[in-house]
Amino acid sequence: MNNLKKIGLTALGTTLIASSAFAADMSVTGAASISFDQTSDKVGGSSIYMGDSINFKANGEMDNGVTVAVAYEMDGGALDDHSITFGLVNGGELRFGGHGDGTSLSSMDDKMPNAYEESWDIVSGKPTVINGESGNNSLKYTSADMGGAVVTVAFVNALNYVDFGVTANPEMIEGLTIGYARGETNGGRTKIGTATHNKGAKQDNTEQTVYAKYAVGSVTVGYQMSDLDAVTAGSSLESKTMGITYAVSDDFSVGYHTSKLDKENNSNEQKSDGISASYTSGSMTLGGAKNTVSNVANGSTDISGYEFTLSFAF
Repeated sequence: MNNLKKIGLTALGTTLIASSAFAADMSVTGAASISFDQTSDKVGGSSIYMGDSINFKANGEMDNGVTVAVAYEMDGGALDDHSITFGLVNGGELRFGGHGDGTSLSSMDDKMPNAYEESWDIVSGKPTVINGESGNNSLKYTSADMGGAVVTVAFVNALNYVDFGVTANPEMIEGLTIGYARGETNGGRTKIGTATHNKGAKQDNTEQTVYAKYAVGSVTVGYQMSDLDAVTAGSSLESKTMGITYAVSDDFSVGYHTSKLDKENNSNEQKSDGISASYTSGSMTLGGAKNTVSNVANGSTDISGYEFTLSFAF
């Protein structure tokens, strides 16, 4: 986004034992959108609504070379995502997410190419997705780029959850991106897809995902496999996802996305399919998708929906 306003501030910070000059930069960015959607053919009806977001960020460098950045988002007139990030001298960073931050696995739940949204999204109901955990007051470490590879480690104390991930762009194969993430929820909580967490006896559930994407010319294709190994019998999950996009021009892209998810001891395979498109002109983007999900959450319900959004970034 382009900055609405960027202000350079220089402040004199004083402590009880010393004082030194501290230079900080502040920036404000924003976005607004108008969306039209119908989230389920069975429910019927459609809606039109506005989205908005204003992001404030202040960052500066301390005497020891560590940078500090504080970010706040106003969404719909209310405080939403906020975090503080420490830029380490080795090039990595450590972020404390007060609200709205992701973990290694949650940010890698579906890395398949699409032109708008995933095929299991923008529908009513709650299709199951293997997506790790995320929560408020979390910690996430991101390493510096190491020859095309980046490692992340995250921890959510309230959920007793920890995960790690690695992504790489091998220099010997231009256009290839690969990634892997693994997370574990330890003790007292049960995670089954996107279902409600239940407190109870000790549960050690493990989730992992691996993917590969390859871009050649105007085409990007990808394949991803994920699984959840649950302690509770009949609750383990496996999914396979594919996506392909074609850049018709520098501004216009179309895509197809499909995903299948199987549940242990359940014959109802959840399957989603979706087509999407997006057009960008300067700071304006017009995008949309039409998705269908059968056997939602490995049940017997089929749903579909579409959404179109006109958005502006400032």
